[in-house]
Amino acid sequence: MNQPFSTLPLSPAMLANLASLGYQQMTDIQAHTLPIILDGHDVIAQAKTGSGKTAAFGIALLERLQVERFHIQALVLCPTRELADQVAKELRRLARFTHNIKILTLCGGTSIGPQIHSLEHGAHIVVGTPGRINDHLRKRTLNLADVHTVVLDEADRMLDMGFHEDMETILRQCPDQRQTLLFSATYPDTIQQISSNFQKDAKTISVESLHETSIIQQTFYEVEESAQKPDAIVKLLAHYHPESGLVFCNTKMTCNEITTYLRSKGIEALALHGDMEQRERNLVLLQFSNKSCPVLVATDVAARGLDIKDLDVVFSYDVSPDPQVHIHRIGRTGRAGKQGLAINLVARKEMQKALRIEEHFDHDIQWIELGSIPQPEQVSLPAIMATIDIDGGKKQKIRAGDVLGALTAGAGLEANMIGKIDITEFHTYVAVTREQASQALNSLQNGKIKGRHFRARKLA
Repeated sequence: MNQPFSTLPLSPAMLANLASLGYQQMTDIQAHTLPIILDGHDVIAQAKTGSGKTAAFGIALLERLQVERFHIQALVLCPTRELADQVAKELRRLARFTHNIKILTLCGGTSIGPQIHSLEHGAHIVVGTPGRINDHLRKRTLNLADVHTVVLDEADRMLDMGFHEDMETILRQCPDQRQTLLFSATYPDTIQQISSNFQKDAKTISVESLHETSIIQQTFYEVEESAQKPDAIVKLLAHYHPESGLVFCNTKMTCNEITTYLRSKGIEALALHGDMEQRERNLVLLQFSNKSCPVLVATDVAARGLDIKDLDVVFSYDVSPDPQVHIHRIGRTGRAGKQGLAINLVARKEMQKALRIEEHFDHDIQWIELGSIPQPEQVSLPAIMATIDIDGGKKQKIRAGDVLGALTAGAGLEANMIGKIDITEFHTYVAVTREQASQALNSLQNGKIKGRHFRARKLA
């Protein structure tokens, strides 16, 4: 639609901040939903991954915020901690135009004590997962009496993960006079049930969910039997040689099996699924996002909410039984107008699933013989970066500039040898080029940051 944000009744401070962030034109979902949300209507919005939905509801709820009232005024529910962290990060970026806006993330996988302490000091916006939000409601450490906006982000996945009762319990704790915004990539019957029970005259918005064929090249490879797939995925990874490739599997067991097989063949890979501890999941995502691991093997639920830039290729090792889930998978590549690649492996017994997916597209899907891909002489797909874990973080007042200075001045690294620097409460993770990893680690172990010695190690 190519509408600028300046056509909306937004505050000058918000418009200035959006311009500073490079947000000039609204995406389709923003152009369709923001005017309606700003008018105060409830909304059911269906849109593809990477459509800009977080900014769509984030801009609106921030515009309604009364900063001087230090009460929780907006609640955003997400299916996973990864998505909640991503949403909170984006909301903080959007809120930069106003000082003293406090946004809390309340998710499982971490101690509830520090969260209770933070809530005692008040907040304006809470972003969290249904299970942990309910924990706080039961303990009476969270008060939703002043909430004017509730967002159910990726509501379909929350329902898939069994959060239906938790969602209903939370919504009943919120005031009747509120705005409820429901965002979903797919539209199962249970979405309509939630809407009819908890929304009032909701406006339904559906933005085209199919991905541009000019942006995402989609290819299907047929194999006779599922047993041939492990060698097939090795062959395809060796052929396409991605810096960053995401492999989708339908089960946790397959994730583990394929990750082990890829590593045995010289392809650096990590698994991501729901059986992993939260800290382990966080480290896997960190290494994948900072290019310290070229291949992530994940289930659909675990991969929901990933904020990975420049994803070269998405592989479907297993065909999804749900065409909408397939669309969600391939939408992780080809973002921000860049060319994307989606590769699908199809065993004979999965052919009907593949044909159902093909029916969702208005063009013939490209089928290629696996034999047309040359057999690699050798298989090797190493990471271009390595991650160093420094035993100090925000609590020790470490900043990215401190780490950058220690590596450039102390270790003699060039700035282009240093990648992402992620700082948590008690740890700092810095990506450095693989060739300089030992040099950087030695310097950090024997040198100082801000005049202090910190332990450091390289993540395997």
